Amino acid sequence: MTARLSPRLAGIVAALPLEPHLRVLEIGCGPGAAARAVAERLTTGHILAIDRSRAAIDRLIVSSGDLIASGRLSARCVALEDFVVEEDEELFDLVFAIRVGALDGRHPEAGRAALRRIAVATRPQARLFVDGGDPLRELPIPRRS
Repeated sequence: MTARLSPRLAGIVAALPLEPHLRVLEIGCGPGAAARAVAERLTTGHILAIDRSRAAIDRLIVSSGDLIASGRLSARCVALEDFVVEEDEELFDLVFAIRVGALDGRHPEAGRAALRRIAVATRPQARLFVDGGDPLRELPIPRRS
């Protein structure tokens, strides 16, 4: 099944430096259109889609049964500020967020806290992309020396 995407979302997914084996985190996934499109491009990789909205996560789960069953997609209802990698989860290689106020500059203090959460959840070489570029821009993930 191919995910139906708006031209904007299709451009964003196409711009992500995806590789079939990557572990991907989408922050603020909404009903999951981009997450499904990413999952379809993964073979041994996995995408975890998170959103603070229970209704959005429920919609994603209902419309993504095949991808969830394949092990390429999972979803969790959690706000970014409360997100932690669970004990049995590996760290992420790639993170992206579309229209997430904490990461697009609308809420700078929340953004600093969000970047700290992302740093803990990612491998040292991980990359973070947000909308607002052409079509994406990359943000540095702060690392402690």
